[in-house]
Amino acid sequence: MGCCSSKPAEEVAINNEQKQNKSVPVESPPVSVTNEPKVETEDLTTNVVEEVPEPVEQDPPIEEDRITESRVVRSISDIYTLGETLGEGAFSVVRAATEKETGNTFAVKQITKSHLSAEDRAALRDEITILKLMDQPHIIRLYGVFDDANYYYLATERMNGGELFDRIVSKTFYNEKEARDLCKTLFEVVDYLQRHRIAHRDLKPENLLLINRTDDSSIKLADFGFAKKCPDEYSLRTQCGTPGYVAPEVLEGIPYGCQSDMWSIGVISYILLGGYPPFLEVKENQRELFRKIRKGQYKFHEEYWGEVSKEAKDLIASLLITDPKKRLKPSDALQHPWIKFDDSYLEGKDLGVNLAELKKFNAKRKFRAAVKAVVIVSKFQSLGSNLQDNLD
Repeated sequence: MGCCSSKPAEEVAINNEQKQNKSVPVESPPVSVTNEPKVETEDLTTNVVEEVPEPVEQDPPIEEDRITESRVVRSISDIYTLGETLGEGAFSVVRAATEKETGNTFAVKQITKSHLSAEDRAALRDEITILKLMDQPHIIRLYGVFDDANYYYLATERMNGGELFDRIVSKTFYNEKEARDLCKTLFEVVDYLQRHRIAHRDLKPENLLLINRTDDSSIKLADFGFAKKCPDEYSLRTQCGTPGYVAPEVLEGIPYGCQSDMWSIGVISYILLGGYPPFLEVKENQRELFRKIRKGQYKFHEEYWGEVSKEAKDLIASLLITDPKKRLKPSDALQHPWIKFDDSYLEGKDLGVNLAELKKFNAKRKFRAAVKAVVIVSKFQSLGSNLQDNLD
């Protein structure tokens, strides 16, 4: 990224061991290696989930009694008229849809069955089950699930405002209050998820969407494809997520839980304020990127952070801690002085220089996402098919 080479060499990187294990987030495309049980999911719309014996190192299955929707017998074409393509991924296409009875518009994710592995099917079933449980204003809503011989269909609310970061970089002026308000919303969402014992496991800019093109606060968290019920803080083992945002404990391959999401918010918060990611991948060297994440090595470069409030930097440092037990919880983050700061003070903290860096980062991020969508073979390779080699 263009901002890297300009960082002052004399600045001292935050040493994780010297600073109470404070760590930092990353930037890269998603990849994942799974140890989760191979669950047969021929019908993702039923309310029955087989019980699968699982060793301790595997992620726990979704509880049987939480799948509430019975088998759908009507075709999606009975309810919706499918329209234009809104977006495409490695395994699915998102299409505009109009409800025939009301004329209301929705988005329908059309997933090709033949492209899914057993792990992908199990993850899709978890995604559906979890989304049915969600009732939070900043989490995307699922309205229906359908399937036919070739596809699964997920009908969700339509997000017409695009990605959050695209909205930010279109601004002429940008200040610390705007960044603070966005971070507060993210803490509220993760606090809700933690109270329901759910780990999202893929918090990143691409999954932060806006309802419309006029309201910057209408953020929704989307894509629960890696989400998992988390009975306790050390019940997950699958290595998944997106390289620049994945928590160190996930890379280490040790049992982890919901606090991995707070690391990812730390990375996003750093980008929102600084304009670039805390963990920089030099010359596409993912091994070096993962090394920095695991050690929690990052800097607050004076050129970009000199005018940012010390309270904001303190909050980020409390999130980028490699030990999840010492990492700030969402409920505590919502009480942090920076979150509670007077609006007028933060409005006076201009981030114009950092906005220019954010525009560079966003353009690079979009290009990488486009390339990744073409080359990815399995959803559970989101951290790279050669993940273990990059962790040596």
